Amino acid sequence: MKRYKLIVEEYKDYILTAKHPCVMANSVFSMNNYRLILYESIKNDDCAQKLLNNLETFLNQYDFDSKEFKSFIAVFPNDLFDTELDFERGLWNFLNKLQVFDDCEWDSSVSDDPYDPNFSFSLKGKAFYIVGLHPQSSRIARQSPYTTIVFNLHGQFERLRDMGIYKQVKKIIRKRDKKLQGSINPVLKDFGKDSEAKQYSGRQVDSNWRCPFHSMSKVS
Repeated sequence: MKRYKLIVEEYKDYILTAKHPCVMANSVFSMNNYRLILYESIKNDDCAQKLLNNLETFLNQYDFDSKEFKSFIAVFPNDLFDTELDFERGLWNFLNKLQVFDDCEWDSSVSDDPYDPNFSFSLKGKAFYIVGLHPQSSRIARQSPYTTIVFNLHGQFERLRDMGIYKQVKKIIRKRDKKLQGSINPVLKDFGKDSEAKQYSGRQVDSNWRCPFHSMSKVS
């Protein structure tokens, strides 16, 4: 418990004290609208199953009518990656494991093709925008204290669009990111214009990038 509290404080410093460019992340931590759980290793099958169970609980407790932004945060304090490419491989290997263990159909509101502009990752029947973070990221905003995967419900971004504030929020985030690093992350694209799969690891990828993920249709 003591270790957990210390790690939570590190993430609050990372997001709030350091003034992280993502205003949504700032909101999540300032309002305690997050579920942060520690896992043994991103390479562990048991952790994948445990995460799925925890994510299901998160969804069961989630108020889908709420306008508040909430995040499910998986932290792997024991996992270290020397390069961005190593992390990207580890991230997608873990996402593949989650998809294999998942017993639900893909969210029908998004595509399961990682090359489709309407792709979004689906777990427990809900679409998520995945944010991979790790200390060795070339993007300052992605340099988290430990290896981390953030699961943000895709519907939350759609709600921002419905509220008419999505473009404003996006503009603020990119302005803050540019101030922090001198440029915005070049892989960032709006949903529907390019596959968000390219954004998950935070590594800058080129047009020849091949996504290490293949969806599996579920047997009913």
